[in-house]
Formats: sequence, C-alpha cells, structure tokens
Amino acid sequence: MQRLARNGGTAELLRWLAGCADGWAGIAGSDGTLLSASGTVPIRTPRPEAPEAPEAPNPPEAPVAPDVTALVAEGVRALTERGALAYSHDAGAHTTLLFPLPAPHTDDPRNSAPLLAVVTPRPVAAGLATLLADALMPLALCREAEAVARKRRRVELAESRGREAVLHLLMTGQLSIAHQVAGALRPRLPDPVRVCVVECPGDSRDEVARVCAEADGGRSWVVRCPVYARHLILVMPAAYEEAATTATDETVAALVAECVVGVSERLPLADTATGYRQAFHALAVAREVPGRHVRFGAAPEPALVVGPAGRRWAEALLTPLLTHAPRRAQDPGSQELAATAASWLAFASHATDHLKVHRNTLAARLKLIGELLGLDLHRLADQAALDLALRIRATPTPVCTPETDGEEAPGQRDGEKAPGQRDGEKASGQRDSEETLAPRDGGAAHDLDEVLRRPAVQEWAARQLEPVSGAAEATLRAWLGCEGRLGPTAAELGISVPGARKRLTRLETVLQRSLLRPPSARYDLWLALRARDTAATAAATS
Repeated sequence: MQRLARNGGTAELLRWLAGCADGWAGIAGSDGTLLSASGTVPIRTPRPEAPEAPEAPNPPEAPVAPDVTALVAEGVRALTERGALAYSHDAGAHTTLLFPLPAPHTDDPRNSAPLLAVVTPRPVAAGLATLLADALMPLALCREAEAVARKRRRVELAESRGREAVLHLLMTGQLSIAHQVAGALRPRLPDPVRVCVVECPGDSRDEVARVCAEADGGRSWVVRCPVYARHLILVMPAAYEEAATTATDETVAALVAECVVGVSERLPLADTATGYRQAFHALAVAREVPGRHVRFGAAPEPALVVGPAGRRWAEALLTPLLTHAPRRAQDPGSQELAATAASWLAFASHATDHLKVHRNTLAARLKLIGELLGLDLHRLADQAALDLALRIRATPTPVCTPETDGEEAPGQRDGEKAPGQRDGEKASGQRDSEETLAPRDGGAAHDLDEVLRRPAVQEWAARQLEPVSGAAEATLRAWLGCEGRLGPTAAELGISVPGARKRLTRLETVLQRSLLRPPSARYDLWLALRARDTAATAAATS
C-alpha cells in the first residue's frame, strides 16, 4: 500500500482497492458527487432454478449493472443523516461501504472531508472493511500531496506566463511597463544584456531551464519561448557574463548533451528584440559547428545607418498605420496593429502562438495593415520595406547615424536631375526598376531606393554580401526572387527541393544568419541586394 501511494498516488490506490473488493472504489464528496473512481462492478445474478416441467420456460431477463452513482449518493445521504463514522448499505446483490477520509485541516473528522466509497458484490469479503480502514490515511495523504502539486503547477504556470509577458513587452520596446510587471518576479531586469537562445533536445526544456538557472545563480531571465516548443530565451546581464570565467551560455552547451546555443552581442535592454534576432541567427550557425555554441558576429543593424532620410521615409510609410483609429471599441488600435505586423514579420505563421490569437484574426489584421499602408504583404519586397520601417521606428533617434554635412543622394545635388532622368519623370528610386531584384516594388516601397543609395547603407550592404559570390549569390537571388519559397526556388535552379534546402543551409553557415526558419535574415539580404542593384543601375546610367 505504501509503495502504491509513493509511485502511483490516489489513482493506483483506488485501482488496487477496487481489485481487492472485486468491484468499484472511488472518492466521493460530502454531497455525494464522485471525485475520482476506479474499477467496475461485476454483474452478479443468482443461477436460475431448473423448471419443473419441460415446457418452454420464459427466458431470464438480462442482468442490469448497478448504478454506482445512485448507490454512493444514497449511502452518503444516510451517513450524513445518522452522523456515523462509517456506513454499510446493502442494495440487491451489492454492498456499499463508506469511510470518511481524515481531514488534516479540521478538528471534526465526520462529514467534513471526502469519503472513500466501495461497491462490492455480496457477501462482503472477509477483512475487506479492515483493509479499507487501513487505506484511509494513505489516501488522504496522497490527495493532500496531489493538491499541493496542482497548486505548485498553477504557480509555475502563472510565473511562466508573467515572464513571457515581460519578454513580449521588452520585444515591443515598452520598458517602463516591463519593469513594473517584472517587479513581482526575480531577478530584476539587467541592463545591458546579452540575449541567448537555447535549443533543447527532445522534451527536456524544463530540465535545461533548471540547468540555466543554476549555471549563473539565477541572475538571468529564463523564458520559455511561446513560439518554438524546444527553445529557451535567456536575457543575461552582460556585465556578469564578461566578468565570469566561463559564460553561462558556454556552461549550458557543455553540460547538456545535444543542446545548441546562440548568443547576441552586448546590447542595451531596450534592444532586446534586436538581441533575439541576433541570437536566433547565431543558433542557425551553431547547429552546424561541433561545439554547438556560437556568438553573433559584429554586424550593424540597417536601422542604424539609414540616417535622417531613412527616418523620414519610415515615418511617411507608417503614418497611416500609426494614426489609424478603430471604428469599433473591440477592433485593434494602431499599437496593436503595429505589434501584429512586427510579430508576423518575425515569426510568420507562428505569430498566432506569439500573439495568442486565432489564425483568422491574424489574417484579418494583416489585410487591414496592407490596406492602410498600400502594401501587398504577400510580396517579399513589401515585407522587407515594412520590416525596415518598423525597425527604424523602434531605434532611438540619437543612436541612428547622423546625416553627414552636404551628403545628398547621387545625382540630386543642387536640384539636378538624376542621371538619365527625363523631364517630368520621377527619380530612379521612385519608379519601377526592371533591372533590380523585385521589378515591381518601386511604388510599394515609397522611395526606398533613395534611402538605399546612401553611402552608409551601401557600405552596410557590401558587408552583408561580402561572403556571398558566384553560385552562392545565384542561389540567394533565386530564393529571394521566389519570395523565399523552397519549391519555386528548386524549380528556378533546376534542382530538387532537398538540394535547394541543402544549399540554403550552407548559406546559413556562410552568412551566419538564419534563412529557413523565422526570424529569417531574408529581409536584410533583400535590402542589401536591392541596394547593390540600385547603385549598379545608377552607375550604368551615369
């Protein structure tokens, strides 16, 4: 009995008691409601007597199984009325036995706690009542332990949801609210930080979370990713990581077999979203290296090099979205739509898990966003433009690279027309360009080419594309030209889908960026190729 209580709890004890009684055993409330049960009551009917005459006898009626619920409810009422400590009631071919379980939190053991109820065929087996009385205390202790475990799980779930909410606030740049919500949890939010993404093997995420918490003494924020079931997100204090002999992320990669870890650069807490993208890109590279641990290489954000012209472009593009007023109180407002767009651009269809909304709700919001901005969000060109605009908006203005004195777009000095521009014709950044990667994105991008022609952006693009050349660039262009879809890319390259996936996986290692799984670097790569093509077109026409 003690072994069953330790290993199986209430369910195993009831199952064993039902077998001993050759019937049914369960727990009933003080009002007769069944709380848990195990076993079935065998149907016992007396053997029919032999007929006196050989005439055709009437066939015996089919036996009917006893109504356990009714028997237990009747027994509970009788026990309550009589104020007894135990009760035995015979009904037909069965006997109902009732024993109140000990109530640890009350001085009155009678009728104040659930009851052990057993329905057994008559006659009652010898010693059964004594056995049931001996089982009362183990059952009560098991129920108490299970209640404590349920409360602990609810507390852990509430803490996990709270940490997820704080991470969501950090990802959307709402630092003050994040600090307020995090005040009830531990530890305090660090600043500056490194963001770490840990990919756990199998179903070991809870165990890996414990290892992460022990590795740095509970200094990091450990959050279970709401999008990827095998991912943990760590917001680690950068100062402690630099002072420690062995960083937390390296310790976790060494302690947990088959664990893959990607880590961001040192960033302000306000740039947690950027840190997450960097860590995710590093994770894609870490899967292909023996140590299963990679830190993100230095690469500036495009939002940092666009200058005031880029900020003006982003503001003009996003104004219809940010000034949107919902017609009904239950419709999403501008901030909710902006958060939806950012989540969808980062996680694609997984945004439903991130935002906790239905897929139809997500589709309706994306349709409204596209209508407000005049963008076709099914096209990679418009997705890249919107992603850049949102990232520029999330970047503090003083951090952005200032416009250099006298810097203007090539071909635009002193009111001159761009090279090859005819009278009355828009500048090359405002018209469709047949030579660029996406030939129909000029109007949708709203003067994006003007931003991409800036020298700082051209330098950024060159750094992004430096590792790519020849066949690798052809693969990348084909993939981006096919809107990031594997099937059309394979057809464009004349290879199989697995072959295209292998090529893109090799590109992930070369570029040190994630391509196949969101958050993907395809927006940055599209912008870099577009910037290169725009510069090449301008040079050819000059």
